[in-house]
Amino acid sequence: MDERKKRIFSGIQPSGELTLGSYMGAIRNWVALQEEYDGLYCIVDEHAITVRQDPALLRRRSVAQLAQYIACGLDPEKNIMFIQSHVPQHAELAWILGCYTQFGELSRMTQFKAKSAQHADNITAGLFTYPVLMAADILLYQADLVPVGEDQRQHVELTRDIAQRFNGLYSNTFTLPEAFIPKMGARIMSLDDPGAKMSKSAPEGCVNLMDPPEVILKKFKRAVTDCETAVKFDKANKPGVSNLLTIYCAATGKTIEAAEAEFAGQGYGVFKSAVGEAVVELLRPIREEAERIMGDKAYLESVYQAGAERARYLANKTLSKVQRKIGFVAR
Repeated sequence: MDERKKRIFSGIQPSGELTLGSYMGAIRNWVALQEEYDGLYCIVDEHAITVRQDPALLRRRSVAQLAQYIACGLDPEKNIMFIQSHVPQHAELAWILGCYTQFGELSRMTQFKAKSAQHADNITAGLFTYPVLMAADILLYQADLVPVGEDQRQHVELTRDIAQRFNGLYSNTFTLPEAFIPKMGARIMSLDDPGAKMSKSAPEGCVNLMDPPEVILKKFKRAVTDCETAVKFDKANKPGVSNLLTIYCAATGKTIEAAEAEFAGQGYGVFKSAVGEAVVELLRPIREEAERIMGDKAYLESVYQAGAERARYLANKTLSKVQRKIGFVAR
């Protein structure tokens, strides 16, 4: 990789289907950045098992997610794309960093509190130490930038704290990463609850990249709006309509003003159908290409194996340095 470029690390859990929100808010930005930055894009299956997963489904989704990344435009030649569990250095560094992370720091993580409430019958040590594994993911590759939503910003701050603590004890070892929220990213909210982010954990308000056209159109027809009929962007008073306008503009490239003018006086029925159609056309080539790639198992295997090999090389450089500094005997 060209060391003069800044390095980006990002990962998405294969705990469900990739969503329209993931694509518009994250993956499309990764594609736009791949000429300017060195990208590492990881399918974080180790993070996924902090809550119970169906093993066969987890395997299928991990490979399907890689196919969808490529179908969205991420080039395996320009980026390192790999499955987290194929690079054992993630777990090794996570244990070491856990010994430099305070219990109180992890106790304050807002996502741990939220997930504990959500999965009250299965609050594991893995769920508690999740941010340490995330720190290891990022610091292994000396990442400069980590594209995250607001819900993950706290984890990046903890990663910086851990890195600074380690650097202070053992001299400069880790690059201090920065949370990176690209200006062009669209924040897509749930279709049935515009106050919440579109999430695979709430399927009723979520559009998946691989949804067939009839399913997408049905979901948009049921989307929450309000008791008026004016198509106007007003997040405070018209969150549902504003979310649909954001989606429409992200799908078509039109401005909010142009979209408002286009649907002036037409009512919500026409508007919601148009948004659905725009999303169908946006996702059609991605879905078709992902299905084609999924049919080529040998190609997909070659991509994730080559990606893991490149990732292991970079990860081992960092891990070896860390092990030497803390006093482990060289292997």
